[in-house]
Amino acid sequence: MTRALPEPTYRRFVAGLGTLSLRPFDLAEDVTTLHSWVTQPYARYWGLLTASVADVHAEYLRIASTAHHRAFLGEHDGRPAFLMERYDPAYDAVGRTYDVAPGDVGMHVLVGPPTAPIPGFTGAVFETIMDSLFGDPLVDRVVVEPDVRNVKIQALNERMGFRKHSIVTLPDKQAWLSFCTRDQYADAHRMNEAG
Repeated sequence: MTRALPEPTYRRFVAGLGTLSLRPFDLAEDVTTLHSWVTQPYARYWGLLTASVADVHAEYLRIASTAHHRAFLGEHDGRPAFLMERYDPAYDAVGRTYDVAPGDVGMHVLVGPPTAPIPGFTGAVFETIMDSLFGDPLVDRVVVEPDVRNVKIQALNERMGFRKHSIVTLPDKQAWLSFCTRDQYADAHRMNEAG
């Protein structure tokens, strides 16, 4: 008998694209898929290029064992398509680089390699993640810390309303500490829809 996967915690229909959803990461089912993503050159900033499946399993077992860091698998029409991590910055190295405020939530995102490129897909994934985070009434601000060399994600962050704060030193990288409040995201969303 096949074990049921966790139910989505968030689902959004995007006209012309389909349904994007987020569900809790399942260690037994999702590690192999994630390993196939993080070991590709485009995912170099994820820091797992040379990881084995066992290494990825160990990392996500560590995440699952904490009360302050959660991983979610994103699906596009029911197929694995992206990963989102949500974490409490107060328990993370980034929290030692600024004054963490109540309502801050940290986020990491990795989009899986497309079988066929879909225009606007990454933006729709990012909006789905931001909508899910701000759907939590306790979240006031999203915190990200992309590698300073990762200019693609910095541009996407900016498009979604993030403002760069400062370059910070983390254990594994120099990073652009950036913030996006609920209002900044709403303003950026309106501009993106208009433009």
